[in-house]
Amino acid sequence: MALQIVAGLGILNVWLLRRDRPTPYRGKSAANMKEEFEAYGLPAGAVWLVGGFKILFALGLLVGLFVPALVVPSAAGLGLLMLGAFAMHMKVNDPLQRSVPALTLLVICILILVL
Repeated sequence: MALQIVAGLGILNVWLLRRDRPTPYRGKSAANMKEEFEAYGLPAGAVWLVGGFKILFALGLLVGLFVPALVVPSAAGLGLLMLGAFAMHMKVNDPLQRSVPALTLLVICILILVL
């Protein structure tokens, strides 16, 4: 349950509160989420599509505390997106440290699925 809370709140923090702020983990030192997706060479609408799914899966993990049927699809979906995030960092040759949040959340999602 703690892993669901950490993953869910972590994603909501990044996508709802810090979306327009720079962080040391943004790809190619982008200043915000839109610039980060541009740095990856993704189409403009991808930020909304990916963000929507991440928020949906994060909420699924949190609601899954009360509705357990939501946990597996939410953790699996979020894990796949984190794998994609890691791949994007590798695509633009970011230093490994910029991938730490994506890799950490990927591991958390795997643990949620296994445990």
